[in-house]
Amino acid sequence: MVFTAKKTVLLLFSKNDLMYGMHQETYLTGVKPTGDIHLGNYFGAISPALSLAKDHPSAKKFFFIADYHALTTIKDTKQMSDYRYHVAAAWLAFFEGVEGCDFYFQSCIPEIFELYWILSCFCPKGLLNRAHAYKALTAQNKEIGHDDDRNINQGVFSYPVLMAADILLFHATKIPIGPDQKQHVEIAIDIVQHLNRQLQVPIPVPEPVIQENTPLILGIDGQKMSKNYQNTIPIFESEAALKKQISKIQTDSKPLGEPLNSNDCMVFQLHQLMASAEATQQMQAEYSSGCIGYGHAKQRLLAAMLDFFSPARARFFELIHQRDQIDALIQSSLSNVQTVATANLRAIKSSLGVSC
Repeated sequence: MVFTAKKTVLLLFSKNDLMYGMHQETYLTGVKPTGDIHLGNYFGAISPALSLAKDHPSAKKFFFIADYHALTTIKDTKQMSDYRYHVAAAWLAFFEGVEGCDFYFQSCIPEIFELYWILSCFCPKGLLNRAHAYKALTAQNKEIGHDDDRNINQGVFSYPVLMAADILLFHATKIPIGPDQKQHVEIAIDIVQHLNRQLQVPIPVPEPVIQENTPLILGIDGQKMSKNYQNTIPIFESEAALKKQISKIQTDSKPLGEPLNSNDCMVFQLHQLMASAEATQQMQAEYSSGCIGYGHAKQRLLAAMLDFFSPARARFFELIHQRDQIDALIQSSLSNVQTVATANLRAIKSSLGVSC
């Protein structure tokens, strides 16, 4: 009777459900602690993750500080520690009051790095040769006449495999990311498709979640906002420091009284992301009439940013000076995160014949 009952239930499932073992919808994303959290981080990864967390209260939700990823560039002990806590405080500040979210330091979950080796053995090297970040670095070396791999460490080259381990260990189904991170999820998909042929219970194939209608966030120099380019606008700086950074945003040289083009203006585009529809319409009208200059527009941007991030900034500054409170909040998630990681890795190792 037991077996008959199981067969009856299975008839209710789709072929896809059977293949992936009825995995619960799981959201996962991380931020690398290589600098202060900035507008690009927020609109590219944190904001979509926050929206999904609020809209899907019953889903599993994992958000982490990708400190081992940061080791590819950060080698200073104090700097690493400071950035780790900065990113942790930012996650906790933005997600204040949102239920069902687990936060953790990547380095606290050793199963991620064990899975990283397993995935490396199922990842074609050519796949990593085509990774955008690696190709960009080798292209730079070629351009200046150096060996292709000069100053590129193995961590940089195999970065996408570690990211795949971050995703696949937790059977994540939805990965909120910025458009520039899409290839990393695609590489994880390619790897898991190779690995799944060996597994008794295949891992679900993850899907990148890119928030619609969110433009690429540009930095103060007009390039993509990135810590690598040192062109970011940090969210959790003092008002004076923010004002100084916003004042550096590049604009054209049109004088006050001449109409400004809102379509090509980074100041306007950033303001639009954080201001109300009414404030945006008013500023656009003032751009068209020429009654506002770039200095005034930058003041409006500062005000909009301070207002938009006011609750998160208040909580962040409370947390950042109490690292023991951050540790306690992270620790409260760690047991659940560790349980999932241990169980999922054990199943993978058993299928591969390397379980202990």
